[in-house]
Amino acid sequence: MQPFEYANPTSLNDALKLLGSEWGQADVLAGGTDQISLMKEMLHTPKRVVNIKNIKELGGIRRSGQGLHVGATVTFDELASDKQVNAEFPALTHAALGISSPQIRNMGTVGGDLCQRPRCWYFRGGFGLLGLKDGKSLIPNGDNRYHAIFGGGPAYFVSASSLGPALIALGAKVTLKSHTGSRTIPVEQFFVAPQNDKTREVALKPNEILTEIVIPAAKVRNATYEVRQREAVDWPLATASVALTMNGPSVAHARIILGHVAPTPWAAKKAEALLTGKQVTEELIQQAAEAAVDGAKPLSDNTYKVQLTRVAVKRALMEASQRA
Repeated sequence: MQPFEYANPTSLNDALKLLGSEWGQADVLAGGTDQISLMKEMLHTPKRVVNIKNIKELGGIRRSGQGLHVGATVTFDELASDKQVNAEFPALTHAALGISSPQIRNMGTVGGDLCQRPRCWYFRGGFGLLGLKDGKSLIPNGDNRYHAIFGGGPAYFVSASSLGPALIALGAKVTLKSHTGSRTIPVEQFFVAPQNDKTREVALKPNEILTEIVIPAAKVRNATYEVRQREAVDWPLATASVALTMNGPSVAHARIILGHVAPTPWAAKKAEALLTGKQVTEELIQQAAEAAVDGAKPLSDNTYKVQLTRVAVKRALMEASQRA
């Protein structure tokens, strides 16, 4: 780890003034569950680290006419314990509880989860975001057990966010602020599949801080289902987050967002279209699960992810459809 300047501001404005115009000038520290590892591995070598945990305006969960506001420094434990979240957005609760380590749930933050870097071992091993050597990707012919089955390159890592798929399914937005202003974008647009090693996998700029997430107040039946190799501290192999807006017994609108199978949370658009206007039956759920993997292009060692994705979609749809 290289030496760095440490800043501990107590206001958002002060924190924003400490950021730089380019990556590497300053990094934001919240829970630190990813940032510290990146610095130890020399993947991030910021000249300044800006701790935002003591900025009160970035915490808390509250409701307004827009919906439910979740501050960026809200921890996984706070999110999973919130009664409003549990009652209205079980898809989000399940995603938060999927992080089985109490230590990580108490340290990791909502904003940090969305901004964390890929867990791809080529990236973590120093081969860059796209896993390149001599200008060619190491991944298609290398060890790609946990890599993407959607997207088709040049990025083959999978989005590491636990909350991203559920937030996209629920139509959430994020607020990004800099010292010159702020912007709000859908969470779906926050994740980006990079085309080269000079870009990042999120739409955040070096001089911005993700300040809050807003989930719209809409009655939807929602659920998340994850498939893991182990229930202990481990990353999911495939997940599905589902949100169904009902019109009586029929589906008026459906969102099915897949996780850990593409460089960004992946919308299963064919499956969503299949559900729209129909009553949810066991047969329809099975058809939707098949449609969700249409277009999958597994690599040499991750074909198993196709079946796991079918299972995740099927289980998430069954759970969501049974909710009142």
